[in-house]
Amino acid sequence: MNHGYHRMMQRLDLNQPGLPDLQFVLMVGALCTSDLESLNAPASVRETVFNRCWALLHEDPPPTEKNERVLNLMLGDEVMLEALVNVIRQTFEEHGFAELTWEQLPSEPSRDSTPEVIPLVERIQKLYPPPEDIEPSSSSTSSS
Repeated sequence: MNHGYHRMMQRLDLNQPGLPDLQFVLMVGALCTSDLESLNAPASVRETVFNRCWALLHEDPPPTEKNERVLNLMLGDEVMLEALVNVIRQTFEEHGFAELTWEQLPSEPSRDSTPEVIPLVERIQKLYPPPEDIEPSSSSTSSS
């Protein structure tokens, strides 16, 4: 059954992402721990990027459980954020990547957002609105 959805090619220029550093690190972290088969970076490179970022934030080894592989940036500062951006760019460059690309169908959130992240989610939705040919779901709520 076709709902009018089509795959959209997403691109992220690693040297000129057009995102603030925090969003860049969060996005790359999410991509590196995702199961996106269409992401142009192989799993081994994604794992290396995540593990190097983890090592900047923690003294213990990176977790092996998928649901624990999340970068917590809440205790970091501007210097740490800059170091993470540099590690991400350098690691991908070492493996020949200047850009990340992937195809993805628009999807509904798998979980409700926590109250703390709702402002960030709303800002990201303003930056990346859904394509005009995709109708918003009837379950979405609007805030004022």
